[in-house]
Amino acid sequence: MLKASRNKTGIFMRIRDQIEKLAKDQRGVAAIEFAFVVPVLLGLYFMTMEVSQGLEANKKTSRVGVIVGDLITQQQTISRSEIDAIMRVGEAVVQPYNRSSPSVYVTAIRITNESVPKVKVVWSRKLVNGGASNYLAKDSTTTVPAALKVPGSFLIRAEVKLDYKPVLTWSSSEQKTLGLASAFDDIQMDETYHLRPRMSQEIPCGDC
Repeated sequence: MLKASRNKTGIFMRIRDQIEKLAKDQRGVAAIEFAFVVPVLLGLYFMTMEVSQGLEANKKTSRVGVIVGDLITQQQTISRSEIDAIMRVGEAVVQPYNRSSPSVYVTAIRITNESVPKVKVVWSRKLVNGGASNYLAKDSTTTVPAALKVPGSFLIRAEVKLDYKPVLTWSSSEQKTLGLASAFDDIQMDETYHLRPRMSQEIPCGDC
């Protein structure tokens, strides 16, 4: 009976020793910590990358509007082909981003000298998906900010829109697997600038 009790005590001692050894064993801790930390680090990396690329694309979108408007307002007269060429120069500014193309809209605006001034389109062109065409109809009514609605003035409005596509949600197959990440697909970026002619009172376009 005493021998059986000693055997049980010895078994319990061995189990306790094994548990203590296991508790003190640090060989797998680094691997477990690595497994927990890596997904967090990868998530932070991709978030930082996406945010930085998005901010850069937004800056370039603004730059397109400034460049297009500035180049056109330096002309005394302009032609349809010249407007289209300037818009394509602006389109190239967003490179190396190439997941979507910016849409560029240029409109010449005259504000009439009437007691209640009207904001009229003189000519208008657009560049969408690489193709240039007419935009707003001549003599149609448009709008400008109240501060710019000066009777007898002439303005060039440059609008730029970019359908920004994050890298992680670029392809449709990725959208299906990323779940909530697809909610950030097609981020709309747009800028609008109004500028006055620099070299003349107005900038006519004979063939627009």
